[in-house]
Amino acid sequence: MNQQYQADDNFEGGDQRREEHGQHEPTSQASGNQQEAREANLPSRAAVVHQHLRLEGQKELSRDSMALLWSAIAAGISMSFSMVARGVMHAHLPQTDIGFLVECLGYTVGFIAVILARQQLFTENTVTAVLPVMSRPTLPNLGALGRLWGVVLVGNLMGAALSSFTFLHMPMFDEATHQAFIALGEHMMANTPMEMFSKGILAGWMIATLVWLIPAADQAKVWIIIIVTYVMAIGEFTHIIVGTSEALYLVFDGHISWYDAVVGFALPTLAGNVIGGTFIFALISHAQIRGDVEAQRECKQGLFNRRKH
Repeated sequence: MNQQYQADDNFEGGDQRREEHGQHEPTSQASGNQQEAREANLPSRAAVVHQHLRLEGQKELSRDSMALLWSAIAAGISMSFSMVARGVMHAHLPQTDIGFLVECLGYTVGFIAVILARQQLFTENTVTAVLPVMSRPTLPNLGALGRLWGVVLVGNLMGAALSSFTFLHMPMFDEATHQAFIALGEHMMANTPMEMFSKGILAGWMIATLVWLIPAADQAKVWIIIIVTYVMAIGEFTHIIVGTSEALYLVFDGHISWYDAVVGFALPTLAGNVIGGTFIFALISHAQIRGDVEAQRECKQGLFNRRKH
């Protein structure tokens, strides 16, 4: 295999080409050795991470819709832990700057639960699925991506709505915690639609960055999740699923209308998350790896190596 074809095979479409030619990957140790050999032929460490995420994305795109839906519902419920943890801490901490910084740690709980449990979260699992579509932008792949996005988003929203309704109507929390949930929701809804959109872009970017960091995190995975999502909390950046739990709690309690929740929060935040997490981060990440592969394919050298030779 020459270098040009090898670069293509490592970066994109290699698995599909092997299937088309009747070739199958061996299992166990031989498969692991071949995987290491393919990674060694990639032009950079970033390309190795890209390949790992692309293969994860291919698996997500091939999953059954009902399996995706139930996993997404579970993720929506798990993400409500962020509202619960932060609300409980808000109710018991003094309303000071220190109290705010401490209560924001509660925001990280839902993300830790969802990511470690490998549940389907919009803006997290859906980012990896974009990479194989960018590698092979065919109509079937675009349709599979649309199916994944739609199923995961609907499931997440269903789980968040179920959680908010349950928290409000079952005797789980005292009055102080109930008022804390109301206060958190009202503070978020004080943003204008443009602020929701702008903050959503940064939140989407940060979640996509988190996805990119996790494969290299090893034992520090939990700390990476905490750091990134804690910054999201103290920056008050809007996330479609976490914010839905807070917004629907207000809707079910009669503080805001469905119109306010959908038009004032959901639509601009969703647009911001998608743009920040998908169209900006994924495009830039894919473009840099594509540049590395093109350089490897054409046997180009960097300025330092050219001067050296």
